[in-house]
Amino acid sequence: MEQLDVVTFGEAMAMFIADVPGRLHEVSHYTKALAGAETNTAIGFARLGLKSGWASKVGADSFGKFIIAHLQKENVNIEQVLTDGHYPTGFQLKSKVFEGDPEVEYFRKGSAASHMSVVDFNEEYFLSARHLHMTGIPLGISEHTRAFAQHALNFMKKAGKSVSFDPNLRPTLWKSRDEMIAVTNQGAFQADTVLPGIHEGEILTGYQKPEDIAKFYLEQGVKQVIVKLGGDGAYYQTQTGQGTVKGYHVEEIVDTVGAGDGFAVGVVSGLLEGLSIEDAVRRGNAIGALAIQSQGDSDGYPTRDRLVEYMNHQLNEVK
Repeated sequence: MEQLDVVTFGEAMAMFIADVPGRLHEVSHYTKALAGAETNTAIGFARLGLKSGWASKVGADSFGKFIIAHLQKENVNIEQVLTDGHYPTGFQLKSKVFEGDPEVEYFRKGSAASHMSVVDFNEEYFLSARHLHMTGIPLGISEHTRAFAQHALNFMKKAGKSVSFDPNLRPTLWKSRDEMIAVTNQGAFQADTVLPGIHEGEILTGYQKPEDIAKFYLEQGVKQVIVKLGGDGAYYQTQTGQGTVKGYHVEEIVDTVGAGDGFAVGVVSGLLEGLSIEDAVRRGNAIGALAIQSQGDSDGYPTRDRLVEYMNHQLNEVK
């Protein structure tokens, strides 16, 4: 079995992006793409040259085949992407916007991925990875995926693997706000690195300042917390230090979806490669900035050469 740098898991969907601005029910033409926070990160890691793997279930349908083919093209390991002939692959519609967040409508209830359970967990596959990156989304999709996620987290921690956790809150997936907060935090407390957005952090901790949000998780044993501040960059805090890394200036924002996942790719890859937390956060800011300049969720994620070129260019611009 191939040795992996990073493994992740979750649900991927076919995504139909409106070709022109307007409400979803008014648009006639869409372009098909791939959607999924965890597949975004798997693709991002692979583009940087890391060996990444993604575990999931897809339906025995055209959308499932599309997802598998797309990830193969991106050099993501899909040995643990199972095909389930009883349930369909989910999909979503996304509007085209030039400002603010797009309108998104999901068709995922009862999907193949929502039936991924602990019996589908392959210990050998997960042990082949140095690091587990997970989001809070599988914790909310279904009871099956929640059990899978909690098992994966416990298993990797016991195996001595490092774990990063991005809350990626999706309130519509949960029965209640209180349940979302409790279960998501339970997962976050077990991670080494937690990556909330500033608004997510406020929901999960009750605090508004990034310093207080970070402290909340550090007091639970988390090693390092990086709070995303949007265009202002990111704040980081460890048990021994803290700081803020400014974001990169972007002239034109095309689509903000996928920026947070790109940020996670930068931070986690940097930490795995031995960068300081400040430099890892700077890399995360760079990939996040590149991500929002493209329409698709992961289209803007750079190769290693493109990332170096972009960061060097931005450095020279500052000088």
